[in-house]
Amino acid sequence: MAETATIARPYAEALFRVASEAGAGNLGAWSELVSEMGQVAANPDMKALADDPNVSSQKVVEVFLSVLKNPVNDEALRFVNLLAENNRLTVLPEIAEQFHALKNAREGSSDVEITSAFPLEGSQLNELVAALERKFGRKLHAKVAVDPSLIGGVSVKVGDEVLDTSVRARLAALQATLTA
Repeated sequence: MAETATIARPYAEALFRVASEAGAGNLGAWSELVSEMGQVAANPDMKALADDPNVSSQKVVEVFLSVLKNPVNDEALRFVNLLAENNRLTVLPEIAEQFHALKNAREGSSDVEITSAFPLEGSQLNELVAALERKFGRKLHAKVAVDPSLIGGVSVKVGDEVLDTSVRARLAALQATLTA
C-alpha cells in the first residue's frame, strides 16, 4: 500500500487551496477544524468504524460529524464525504499535519516542540520562545511538554533541527567521551 504521506498530500493541498480562497482570516479557523478532524480520525474507535466494510460511508460520515465540536461548513462536509467514499478517512491525521505545514509555510512560521525537565510558564516560556525566534529567524508556535528524565535544561525541536541542552544529553556526551 502507498505511504500515508503520499496519499494525504493531494488531499491536504486541495483543502489548503479551498481554505486559502476563503480568505486569510479563515485560514486559522480551517486549521482548527482540520486539526480537530485529524484527532477524531486518529481515535481507534473511529478508525475501526471507518475500516469496517459492513458500515456505509454515509453512516461513517454521520458518526464522524457528530463527534466534532467545531461547526462544519459545506466545503468541509464535501471533503469528509469524499474521504469516506474513497476509504481515506483514516488518512485525516496526516492530512491535518500536512495542512498545518502548508499554513506555516504561507505564514513564514514553524512549530517548535519544547521538552523541559520542569514546567515552563509565563515570562520564562515567552523569553525562551523569543530567543528561539531570533535564532531561527521566524515566528514559532510553541508546544511544551515536561519530561523529568531530562534532569535539567530543555530539548527543542524545530522541524528537523534539534537543540538538546538537557543535563541528560550532556551526561550522555560525557559518557561517550570517557568510554571512547
